[in-house]
Amino acid sequence: MKQFVVSAVLLAAFQSAGAAVTPAVVHRVTMNVVNAPLAPDGFTRNTRVPPILVNKGDSLVVTVNNRLTDPTMRRSTSLDLDGLFSTTPELFQEGSPFVTQCPIAPGASYTYTNGPIQQAGNFWYHSQLSVQYIDGFRGPLIVYDPEDPQAHLYDVDDINTIIQLGDWWHNTTLSPTMLPQYEATGIIPVSDSSTVNGVGRYNGGPAVPWAVITVVKGKRYRFRLINESARNIVTVNFEGHSMTVIEADGEALTPHTTNAIDMLAGQRYSVVVTANQPVSNYWINAPFVGGNPANNLNQNATLSRAILRYAGAPAVDPTGPMEITPFPNSLVEGDLRPLVAQAAPPADVNMTLDLEVVAGKAIWNVNNVSYVAPKTPTLVKVLNGASTEADFNVTENTFIFPPNKTIQFTFPPNDDDDAHPLHMHGQNFWLIKPNSTDVVNTVNPIKRDIAAAGANGIQLRFRTDKPGPFFFHCHIFWHYQAGLATVLLNDPAGTRAQVHPNAEWESLCPAYNALPAELQ
Repeated sequence: MKQFVVSAVLLAAFQSAGAAVTPAVVHRVTMNVVNAPLAPDGFTRNTRVPPILVNKGDSLVVTVNNRLTDPTMRRSTSLDLDGLFSTTPELFQEGSPFVTQCPIAPGASYTYTNGPIQQAGNFWYHSQLSVQYIDGFRGPLIVYDPEDPQAHLYDVDDINTIIQLGDWWHNTTLSPTMLPQYEATGIIPVSDSSTVNGVGRYNGGPAVPWAVITVVKGKRYRFRLINESARNIVTVNFEGHSMTVIEADGEALTPHTTNAIDMLAGQRYSVVVTANQPVSNYWINAPFVGGNPANNLNQNATLSRAILRYAGAPAVDPTGPMEITPFPNSLVEGDLRPLVAQAAPPADVNMTLDLEVVAGKAIWNVNNVSYVAPKTPTLVKVLNGASTEADFNVTENTFIFPPNKTIQFTFPPNDDDDAHPLHMHGQNFWLIKPNSTDVVNTVNPIKRDIAAAGANGIQLRFRTDKPGPFFFHCHIFWHYQAGLATVLLNDPAGTRAQVHPNAEWESLCPAYNALPAELQ
């Protein structure tokens, strides 16, 4: 019953938000990926992996040492710094297997470089290979802004205010067993439990102590919420407290007060919560949906929670009800506005993307094409001269765009049960029509990198100012593995002019391709 454990050594001092501005530093992280038994919900498998904490303006250098040896699990790996954008010259280190690189073979190492980082907010890291990150290779990546224009809204913002939300599975051979079962039946696996900061419970399981976050009455806390699940939509609510949303997916927002937030897989939010209630214990509720619970009798959405404990309160569970009811004043994504308004530029290219599933099968299509990862990564092909759609297999579903244009994607309403969290690598997009509203807003829409395509349809726009191939896929990784993905290739000639990989990158594909299938 082994799970991936990621041990990370950060070789740079961390500068917290609100402190005096200091010169940028280079953070060097050594990340050892190994197998070890863990048990977040009492069933031995998982862990809460270490966070990576850096400042805006810093550089991040991460060396991944692949030490995976368990033959029942996927042994090659990769690293995606999710939501953190590589510059085009660094694109070969972006971390998308078969798009920008080949996976890292067992026993090998690879170093990813990013920076100076120009973003700030909540991000996370995980394996991008297959559904491997469900096996434990995932953790928070926070970029603090020492000059945060919203720092006056909160008093505390540190490692203790990061809230990781994840799904947990008891199957001990998740990647090599459950994925083929899904592909054969079309029935997506249902998680046994959900975790809050690495802790959860399930029906009939042990009463594992809840994760506890301690607050001091009167102080304002910036909680950084990250949904690291591979499928589940999690609703976050602080019992007896409202939340003021100030950031989504690394983009600052005009403060917006709400009582609950539905978070899709991969999404991140920053919320300010004021400890203004009587000294006591309160639930941090995180109920979830993710498939039919009848397919896994261990699942109980009401057991996804943690405790908000005021300093001075007894170390006991809250007395509030365990039942979950619809929360009033839940967040409507279409009501959010950016802190600094920016109009979405007019579209130069309009495309409609239809998402369809083949009934009874694990096959998802985007415009009637089910994505299949090629053996030769997209970037390798581009560097070798590929420039037109004819240079790629149809199943690579590669859309080629000219430079310096605005592209509009329209996703029509679909009647599928899932709201697909569509995730764009490399840049954010303007969400001009969210799934939550029929209003098209091109004047001051929010920007983010994950949005739901569902029953009401969505529209988004993005620029092709940045050359390179960028993965665009559903962050329900079961769907992505079943073909719900595309590659957006901006300016192939510009990509060749700016991307010049190093020898370490050049060695990845020969090493991976030489592996027997069981080691890939």
